[in-house]
Amino acid sequence: QVQLVESGGGLVQAGGSLRLSCAASGRTFSRSAMAWFRQAPGKEREFVARISGSGYITSYADSVKGRFTISRDNAKNTVYLQMNSLKSEDTAVYYCASGWVVTPREADYWGQGTQVTVSL
Repeated sequence: QVQLVESGGGLVQAGGSLRLSCAASGRTFSRSAMAWFRQAPGKEREFVARISGSGYITSYADSVKGRFTISRDNAKNTVYLQMNSLKSEDTAVYYCASGWVVTPREADYWGQGTQVTVSL
């Protein structure tokens, strides 16, 4: 069993930055790849970024490449999503998930989500 708790969401102006955190517990975190997804109102949940268990391998959706950075601190059992140059289209609920995954159905565990709202 894995528990994931996201935090760090909020309201930010376009062009601003936010850092999301996902605290994990319940199994050996350092061996688990992790991913971030997001879901905007009326849209399907979509992949944002993922990171290997070691943290050495990452990949991103084209829509966030160059603006978002995923990282992790295995000593703190936490994965992060640094979001810069935010746009209104980044507004969504952001979820972390376990696994080296790019589609929602592949993920084993999910957090409850954290709302990110980008105002113009």
